[in-house]
Amino acid sequence: MAYATVGDMVARFGDLEVIQITDRNQDGEIDDDVARVALEDATAEIDAYLGRFSRPFADTPPILVRLCCDIARYRLTAASGVLITEEIRNRYKIDVLDLLRAIAKGDVQLGVDGTGGEIAAADNGVIFANAKNKVFGRDN
Repeated sequence: MAYATVGDMVARFGDLEVIQITDRNQDGEIDDDVARVALEDATAEIDAYLGRFSRPFADTPPILVRLCCDIARYRLTAASGVLITEEIRNRYKIDVLDLLRAIAKGDVQLGVDGTGGEIAAADNGVIFANAKNKVFGRDN
């Protein structure tokens, strides 16, 4: 199951752009099958970086929804003949890939532990995590 839906893509990029990058039969409609395949491929790409996490997640971390949409958009744009803008290229090559590498290294936390469960905040709302994926709260 993909980390994002076609509706998530539309919410981020708008109907017109999603139509432009998915409409293979030129009927002026979003091709849900094309979009879903791209989102599943994007999920597989994300999962390649998340080897230390047990999946599927109980709840998909919101950052993965955004990353999934950005990857699918980049791949679909390249395949559809629509001009890849600098913004689309940078969101994928800089934002997405750098963030996935940081998550894989443990420098950035998803808000879930290695088993896919949510990390509970300490009473004061402060969470500390190290690169070994150990999580603990600060006492007052």
